[in-house]
Order: sequence, then C-alpha cells, then structure tokens
Amino acid sequence: MQSSHTGQHPDINTSSDVLVVGGGIIGLVTAWRAAQRGLRTAVADPEPGGGAAQVAAGMLAAVTELHYGEETLLGLNLASAERYPAFVAELEEASGRDTGYRACGTLAVALDADDRAHLRELHGFQQRSGLSSEWLSGRECRRLEPMLAPGVRGGLRVDGDHQIDPRRLAAALVTACERAGVIFHRSFASRLTVVRDRASGVVLADGRALSADQTVLAGGSLSGRLAGLPTDVVPPVRPVKGQVLRLSVPGPYAPFLSRSVRAVVRGSHVYLVPRENGELVVGATSEEQGWDTTVTAGGVYELLRDAHELVPGITELPFTEARAGLRPASPDNAPLLGPSALPGLHLATGHYRNGVLLTPVTGDAMADVLTTGELPEVARPFTPRRFSPAPVRQEQPA
Repeated sequence: MQSSHTGQHPDINTSSDVLVVGGGIIGLVTAWRAAQRGLRTAVADPEPGGGAAQVAAGMLAAVTELHYGEETLLGLNLASAERYPAFVAELEEASGRDTGYRACGTLAVALDADDRAHLRELHGFQQRSGLSSEWLSGRECRRLEPMLAPGVRGGLRVDGDHQIDPRRLAAALVTACERAGVIFHRSFASRLTVVRDRASGVVLADGRALSADQTVLAGGSLSGRLAGLPTDVVPPVRPVKGQVLRLSVPGPYAPFLSRSVRAVVRGSHVYLVPRENGELVVGATSEEQGWDTTVTAGGVYELLRDAHELVPGITELPFTEARAGLRPASPDNAPLLGPSALPGLHLATGHYRNGVLLTPVTGDAMADVLTTGELPEVARPFTPRRFSPAPVRQEQPA
C-alpha cells in the first residue's frame, strides 16, 4: 500500500477514525486490531517496525520476570502469555511471515550460594502466586543444558516461558497492518492538535496535518516528548537503556543451548536467548542514561564476562552485533493503557521490560477501548489516570 507521502493529493488520507502515533510493536498491534474492527486507521512513524523491538531479546517470561511488588502486572503478563500461541498463528496467517515464536521454555540458574538462596525465594514466591516452575539441582540443570558452567548451583525450569524474535514480529505486524488497510504516514508526529479541549490529531514534522476522531500515543520512551500535550496528560515515561549482543552459533557448535537461560551474576541480570536460526542473543544491561544509545565497551565487557561465567563456551562463538535501545519505564514498571485525561487521546506506552510479552493483550485492550470506550477488565488497573494528581485542585499553588 502506498503511504501518503507522495504529496500529489495533500487532502487524501489525512483524516481517520484512529491515528496511532508511534509505529513500534505496541503502536502496530493497536493499529492492526483497530483496523480489524472496521476503524479507518493510520500510523505516524518515520520507520514503522523500528524502535525498541529492534534491540529486544524477545523473552516471553511472565514467570521468570516476576518481581516483588508487581503482582498486579503479573495478571496482565499471564493473560498475554496465554494469548500468544493463537495471536502468533493469526498474525503469521494474516501477514504470511514467520515470527520466530518458540515454545522452548526458560532455565533460570544460580552460580553461587547467594544466587541460589535468591532463586529459592523466587521459587516460593512463584508457587504462592500459582505459577508453575520446577526446582532443579546443578547437575539436573547441566543435564538439560550441557554447555552450562560446572559451578551452577541449582535452577528453576519454567516450561511456560517462551520466546519470539521481536524483529520478525515487528515486520509481520507492518505487513498485517498494510493488508488490513492501515495507512502509514512515514514522518514524525511533531505536535498534538487540540481543538475545544479535545485531541483532534497531529501535525507531522513535514508540515502535514492529520486529523482523527481518536488519537493513540504509542511512542515508547518518546511518548512524553510530543509537543502540544497538556501538562497533566504528559505520560510519566522515562527511557532505560539496555545493551544487547548478538552472536551466531556455527554448525559444529549447534545446538549450543536448547532454551533461554538466565541468571543473576554478581547482582547483574544476564540472559542468553537461542533462536532457531542459529542466532544467540545476550542481554541486557539496565542503565539510567537518559536518551543515550551508545554501545559502550563497559556494557559489552560486562555482558560477555557474565555470559562467559554462565556458559564458558560462548567465547568461541562469532560476534555479530551490539546494539543499545531504550525501554519505556513508568513509575510502577507497568504500562499506561486507555483513555487519558484529555478527551480523544488514549495512551499505549510505558511497557518497560514487557513490551514484547504484552503485545497481544495490549492490541486487544486498545481495540476494545477504541470501539466501546471501555477498557476490558484485565487492563483496568493500568489506566493512565492512576498517575493523575489527586482531584483536590481548587486552591492555586502559592
């Protein structure tokens, strides 16, 4: 489908029912699901399918990613994980593209006594939360994954934590959107338009004005930087940098690992995600560095050092790529989904570590809210209004 940047008919395709600002996987799944519901849908993004998905490892780890204090988010993560197989089947059918989805399971291992105690505690927490994970001895871990270091002290086997290739997922979503009639405006949205206290569209960096009945802000870590957002509507989303390495597994070394393996090494999280195409993804640092996406020698060194401690044979593998991306973090590490305080403007951002995992449930929730005005029950705890200032706003601040 032609994107409308040919410029011959400036008024064609500039108005829609739904305009999605941001063409990462969250914006794309929202657009695809909206178009499937019969809404005339457009996406504004200079490079649809770009963004954090190009860097992400794609672990669908609702269980091994469980953190204390994130029990509400766990419900959303599990709901999305449950939808994944059907979602992938539908998307691959709609796009004719493979997404690299693998139901291979995850092994979280401990390298020393402290890690082992921490993992044991996590196992108890998972069980209390009704999740299924199995405790293994170090020897049992190495039986499953012979490349693991001999020093591994124990681990958790989670067969329900799967993986997908986020780059292929993004490409499939772009194609599915095009086939569903979504129009792509390949330019940055530079300003939100507000008419009579209602969001009415955006002005693009190339000067074109797009109008829409409903606008969805899905700009990832950039969501708070759109000009024209009223102060009380700016999403509290900040960038958290992650550096990720890619290696390849030559024939003689295959299969290097049969499932995703993760560990905490000296307090830092490291994971190795083997793709069926022979790629091995190693991640990921977590750095509060603002908008910086530099790949640093220190970041690469720490990842390789920790990965080598976990799987010594990794140093034999060819190194193919190092990238840094920005995760969109919210104050409670959970996404902002649905209507904002400004009529006509919805948010779908702040997914932090779980953007890839939450893609199916986000698409469904946003399509529901765009067609009915109501968030489905599973998504209600994640309304952007949970961050709104308390409604005692009579007195003006001194």
